[in-house]
Amino acid sequence: MLRALAVDDERPSLEELLYLLHADPRIGSAEGAGDATEALRRMNRALESGPGGPEAIDVVFLDIQMPGLDGLDLARLLTGFARPPLVVFVTAHEDFAVQAFDLKAVDYVLKPVRKERLAEAVRRAAALRGAAPRIPVHEPDPDHIPVELGGVTRFVAVEDITHVEAHGDYARLHTVKGSHLVRIPLSTLEERWRTRGFVRIHRRHLVALRHIGELRLDAGTVSVLVGSEELQVSRRHTRELRDLLMRRP
Repeated sequence: MLRALAVDDERPSLEELLYLLHADPRIGSAEGAGDATEALRRMNRALESGPGGPEAIDVVFLDIQMPGLDGLDLARLLTGFARPPLVVFVTAHEDFAVQAFDLKAVDYVLKPVRKERLAEAVRRAAALRGAAPRIPVHEPDPDHIPVELGGVTRFVAVEDITHVEAHGDYARLHTVKGSHLVRIPLSTLEERWRTRGFVRIHRRHLVALRHIGELRLDAGTVSVLVGSEELQVSRRHTRELRDLLMRRP
């Protein structure tokens, strides 16, 4: 069973999070800390105790915006531990998701925290720590991709995606109505959607051919217009893109 530490400078939020954690049968113990300094003191005791010791912590549920050291700073410090705990960010702000996942966060849960959404984060942490069997993963729906918005999982139609932007091991899906960050590398989406009319135009961009409105050439620089956004095409991808556009119905 997981030993958890919840860190939040807002007492009501901390108490609510601890209440939900205690209610999850995969959580063996859950403690709270009101700021990063208190959390570090607790983690130092865990480090001295060792992985199997009575003070050990398996996973930290971490707010981001806190006085002094913020949650991202604390997560960076924890990566220096010999056996760092897993980190789940629990925050009211969507803006730090890319930075959080760059720090190898297990999950990114938005406030107000829903019981079902937190349970999913606990499941992921438990699977990584070997505290619970992995739930079988079914084959993805080829016509839709799941995204999380405000703690709710929604399904975006692949045909609505205009282009995809790389963010390390993650990708941002762009549609006419907005964008969504997903935990899938751009190279994986390129392979998966090659037969669905998506083409790599740059190391950072994958574009749906059907959404390209113009191909532009300016002083040797090639770009495409996707909706109202102009995206640069790298030299290595220019010829392939031109050929595909010429053959496009």
